[in-house]
Amino acid sequence: MLEKTTQMNLLYDFYGVMLTDKQRQFVELYYLDDLSLAEIAEQFEISRQAVHDNIRRAGAQLLDFESKLRLVERFERRSAVGAQLLTLLDGLPPERAQQVTEMVRELVEE
Repeated sequence: MLEKTTQMNLLYDFYGVMLTDKQRQFVELYYLDDLSLAEIAEQFEISRQAVHDNIRRAGAQLLDFESKLRLVERFERRSAVGAQLLTLLDGLPPERAQQVTEMVRELVEE
C-alpha cells in the first residue's frame, strides 16, 4: 500500500494540474492528507463508493499521463545518472570536482 501511495504522490506532483478540481481535492485528501474514504465522503456529503470511483479514475488518469509523457521515468533516470556521476567525482581534484558537482546538480534539479 505504501508503494502505491508513493507512486500516486509522485505522479500527482508531475501531473496533478491536469486533473479536475474535484479529482485534485480527492487525491490530495486521500494520498497526501491520508484521510479515509469515509472521512472524505462525510466531508463532501457523498457515498464512499463515489469517493472511491473518483480516486480510482484520477489514479488511472495519472498513470495514463505517465504512459504517454514519461516525465516521472525521465526524472528518475536523470536522478540515477546524476547520483552515479557524483560518485565518480571522488577521484577528481577538489576544485574540478566542485565545478562538475554543481553542473550535475543543476541538471538533476531541472
